[in-house]
Amino acid sequence: MVVAKKWIYAKAFSGLPTAENFRLEEETLDGELKDNEFLAEAIYLSVDPYMRPFMTQHPEGTVMIGGQVAKVLDSKNAKFPKGSYVVGAFGWRTHSVCNPDEVAAEWKPYPLPDFAGEPLSLGIGALGMPGQTAFFGFLEICNPKEGETVVVSGAAGAVGSLVGQIAKIKECKVIGIAGTDAKCEWIKSLGFDHAINYKTADVEAELKKAAPDGVDCYFDNVGGSTAEIVRKQMNLFGRISVCGTISDYNSEPAQVTDPQRDFVWKQLRQEGFMVFRWNNRMSEAFGQNLQWIKEGKLKYRETITEGFENMPQAFIGMLTGGNVGKAVVKV
Repeated sequence: MVVAKKWIYAKAFSGLPTAENFRLEEETLDGELKDNEFLAEAIYLSVDPYMRPFMTQHPEGTVMIGGQVAKVLDSKNAKFPKGSYVVGAFGWRTHSVCNPDEVAAEWKPYPLPDFAGEPLSLGIGALGMPGQTAFFGFLEICNPKEGETVVVSGAAGAVGSLVGQIAKIKECKVIGIAGTDAKCEWIKSLGFDHAINYKTADVEAELKKAAPDGVDCYFDNVGGSTAEIVRKQMNLFGRISVCGTISDYNSEPAQVTDPQRDFVWKQLRQEGFMVFRWNNRMSEAFGQNLQWIKEGKLKYRETITEGFENMPQAFIGMLTGGNVGKAVVKV
């Protein structure tokens, strides 16, 4: 018998989440596994922006959703042997019993690949979902060309910081938009050509200075007024990859100018995506990102919160910009 801890979505979100939205409970798991099941213990858990809008689709009383890197404690599944590590969408739980055949295709767990000495936490970071999001969401949708100008919002986050570096690998000019001077300095240390603090600078004016010849590709993590400003400065046949709209996750969406004229006159292309579109190509992103990390071309940073009991604080901190790079909770 295993006693698991789990965080419950106790009260529907209204605005920025607070401690009242969560409740910590315990659950006793049956120690007798059925065929094809395995028991996993969380090592690292992820907190991500998508959890805020996704949870509104779930009723109160359900376990908070999310991915984790876990160790297999017991198994009746040959693909997940005892002692191995797994990446799974088990939610905010310390222990989980899983039968992969009963999991929806887009959320199926998979064995942690060989990280060649890199930290296991990267399984929910640069070598996991955020890394796949940056790799496919930028390269497949923006299709960047050498010498083009790329703008990335949320540029100091888990995805944005990787997108900017991949754009530099592809020999583009890269402008990042972030929320503090420290974050701006960090992304410039990663190779970004320019960094704009949207909280203190006139983003429209600074973008005109940084990109006097216009913008070719925009990787959008925030939506709202920032997206409007960038769109107005885009070039003919510009491409926009929409990863998220975190600016309105905790509030009403900002009113912006009807974008249709820009899309027609500039012949822009905008496409939103969910990363599991490329689940059948995960190994491609993993292999390339790992190679770039080993070559020193792709750098990562993690903001690690210690303790499962601090999951809500880590989540709220991430939503308010408290993290640099990937926000991770270590059990």
